[in-house]
Amino acid sequence: MIIQFPMETNLRETELNVLYETCRVIGQALKLDQALETILGVLSASLAMKRATITLIDEETGYLIIRASHGLSQAERRRGIYRQDEGVTGLIFQTAQPYVVPDISKEPLFLNKTRSRPILKESITFLGVPILLYGKAIGVLHVDRLFGNEIPYEEDIRLLSIVATLIAQFVSLNRQVKRREQKLRQDCSLPGTMGADVQAGLFMVGKSPCMRFVQQQIRKVAPSKASVLLFGESGTGKTLVAKIIHEMSNRARMPFVKINCAALPENLLESELFGYEKGAFTGAMKSKMGRVEEADGGTIFLDEVGELPLPLQAKLLRFIQEKEFERLGGMKTHKVDVRVVAATNRDLAAAVAEGLFREDLFYRLNVFPLRVPALRERKEDIPELLSHFVERISHEYGRSVGISTNAIVRFTNYDWPGNVREMENLIERLVIMADEEEIDTAILPIYLGKSEDVYEQTPSLSRIEEIEQKEILSALERNSWNQTRTAKNLGITLRQIGYRIKKFGLEKIVEDHKRGASA
Repeated sequence: MIIQFPMETNLRETELNVLYETCRVIGQALKLDQALETILGVLSASLAMKRATITLIDEETGYLIIRASHGLSQAERRRGIYRQDEGVTGLIFQTAQPYVVPDISKEPLFLNKTRSRPILKESITFLGVPILLYGKAIGVLHVDRLFGNEIPYEEDIRLLSIVATLIAQFVSLNRQVKRREQKLRQDCSLPGTMGADVQAGLFMVGKSPCMRFVQQQIRKVAPSKASVLLFGESGTGKTLVAKIIHEMSNRARMPFVKINCAALPENLLESELFGYEKGAFTGAMKSKMGRVEEADGGTIFLDEVGELPLPLQAKLLRFIQEKEFERLGGMKTHKVDVRVVAATNRDLAAAVAEGLFREDLFYRLNVFPLRVPALRERKEDIPELLSHFVERISHEYGRSVGISTNAIVRFTNYDWPGNVREMENLIERLVIMADEEEIDTAILPIYLGKSEDVYEQTPSLSRIEEIEQKEILSALERNSWNQTRTAKNLGITLRQIGYRIKKFGLEKIVEDHKRGASA
């Protein structure tokens, strides 16, 4: 039989009450700072504690920062920032062991950075324990005495260690939720408003032979770990194919991260891809992880990979081969598990021959090449795509709009140089323009088919000229009838676009659209 003395009995009851009240805070774990403040409030209400702080490692800066405190003013709390090797806090963090300071006035490691303790006026005992997660220190819990001088230090340390374990679990739960939220945001970051499952369904129901072949290839490669190189014209849906490959792989629950290699200037692309360390360049006030680290465990999609500058191609090659890299301005080697899917609308084999793209990188990316067909190659799929876009966009605008058979014929006969992207944008414009409950030929752009009021002024054209005229009209439409942008889009001069407009008798059409835009 174990006999407990009154003081010991009261001590155990107090400890149990503290732990019980601390466990009740679990419901606040998603609001981490609030939960930590509540825990310190429990310690203060139940024990003789006057001051306490919870200091956690800041994942971006690497400094130990006070996240919660009791008995400190806001000014004192803001001063509590420590290096990992600084003072008692740094010692506890680095050794992952408790530490007791019987008298802070006689401890050189006690820095009193917060200036909250009157060192010269009274003798204060200070204790600290590491906050450990999976055996690694993530912070420090330190307090003035809990039980008073009549109780051994070991009791303070024992209770604080248990509380620190609960704090670590709160931090872990908070981080897990944040990672999940980040993944959800990434999953919803695809262009357009369709969900990934709807987009995949739309893409995978293609009836044309070329689309059935693509579907078969996707099913074969998705479960593997092979790098995939998607090629094809702009607007064909290469991003969507990459997303489907990710969703059909065993990495589906992990991040899908996209980076457009043509969208960023060369001097920013490396830091965006691989991250950078604090001080790596002017304005780098703190370290930042790159997109490859964000994709750890999942898939990174390198869109327009043919636009990568040669120096960065070498770094990407090493990353694909070794799955390791250094951040810009850093020496530490990082390792990640990432699958690479790349896309290009360039002929990379020709770029290799011209010395614009590394041959070894091309072979690394081209393990499983997959061509995404242009829309003009799968005209059987056009009616179903039209139906989908009209239905979805009509719903978005709160309308009920259909599409006439004659309009579908015009759409099907058109070559769609901008592919599915062009179709989606055009349907949105027509849904807005439609006065009736149907998209009919009357409101279709002239380049979708011949119309007497357009061509009656033009001389008889050869087949080549008809193709050129159709391309000029299509480019003007894509660029909102702005001749400067159209010329740049086609790679010709403003004078040349003016000549073609006059040659094909398109002046009246251009002027009508200009007046309509300014009305």
